[in-house]
Amino acid sequence: MIYKREGSKYYMTKFHFKGETVCKSTGATDAKTARSIAAKIRVEIAKGDWGILEKKPAPTLAHFLEKDFLPYADSTAAKPSTARYYHDGIKRLLAAGNDIGGLRLDQITDQHAAQFAARYSNLSPSTVNCALRTLRRGLHLAVEWGKLDRMPKIGLARGEVQRERILMEQEASLYLAACPQPWRDVATIMLGTGMRPGEVRRLRWEHILLNGQGGLIRVTESKSKAGRRILPMVPAVYQALKARYEAQGRLEGGWLFPTGSRSGHLEESTDKKYHDKALKALAKAHEEKPKENPEVKPFPPYCLRHTGLTWIAPHCDAYALARIAGHSDIRVTQRYVHPDANAIERAFTQMAASQKVVTDGGYSQNAENRAEKILSVTSAA
Repeated sequence: MIYKREGSKYYMTKFHFKGETVCKSTGATDAKTARSIAAKIRVEIAKGDWGILEKKPAPTLAHFLEKDFLPYADSTAAKPSTARYYHDGIKRLLAAGNDIGGLRLDQITDQHAAQFAARYSNLSPSTVNCALRTLRRGLHLAVEWGKLDRMPKIGLARGEVQRERILMEQEASLYLAACPQPWRDVATIMLGTGMRPGEVRRLRWEHILLNGQGGLIRVTESKSKAGRRILPMVPAVYQALKARYEAQGRLEGGWLFPTGSRSGHLEESTDKKYHDKALKALAKAHEEKPKENPEVKPFPPYCLRHTGLTWIAPHCDAYALARIAGHSDIRVTQRYVHPDANAIERAFTQMAASQKVVTDGGYSQNAENRAEKILSVTSAA
């Protein structure tokens, strides 16, 4: 028989020979080739060549990262920033020398990751976790490519700034009022659609439909196939885009947020400058008149996306939210779903209204009527 292990794209073959169970990877990703290789393995073993089952030693982490993972990252990364992230992580891992880079892939454990984090505790947790996330991804690919049997658990360093803060409506309103343009429009779109910052920066007028009352946004450039989607506009987003459309002379094409940068549109570095300027203005206003200007604690720009998706979550199920967010894995979407007691109670109330419900006095009248209908149909049959 041939089969695939969970998380692997390669077929395994398993059969019994003279009372012994033989299990070996075929190294093939399609069933037809796998069956052919499996047949050859059976023939070689029947000839007495058991050496075909000898496992090759796993490569060192440094060798795997440089020869396998790095070329893969450069050729498959959807965004240059993703490739840069892995380059930085690999550079940090290799700088650690034989403490981790010289280990074979099958020797690496969570203890080595913890020792790595302790050695570089003088760096920010985000920098350390960049290397550890790169290590995670590399080991995952090693399992997928048949160079490693199982994926070890790799923990991350604590203290990293999280991007999952949810803004209150008042905080969001104060923040938008303090934002300079064009960042105010970018932030408005993120809050209203849950789009990623990079997706908003790369929007073009060819992919915007304004119909006089609302409109649609077509996301064509994203980090994955699932990210290519069409999103309706809430009134705040429509008003922002309508005003921008008029101000730019009703363009039929081109960037929504053009600049003189090499890419021709807003860049992440510029976003951060606008974002920091808004936060400083809010902090200054609160310091001068704390009673009139509530405090808005600093947060990363990505929290605007998290806030937008969290606001949308109560109005749809998790699968619809995954489509809205552009997630390819529903497990990622779960971070944005925060059911409260009222939501749970509403779910049971709605279910109870459509089903037979037992009360202290017996079945409800609605349930009795439904039961009589069922009995009458059964009797007639």
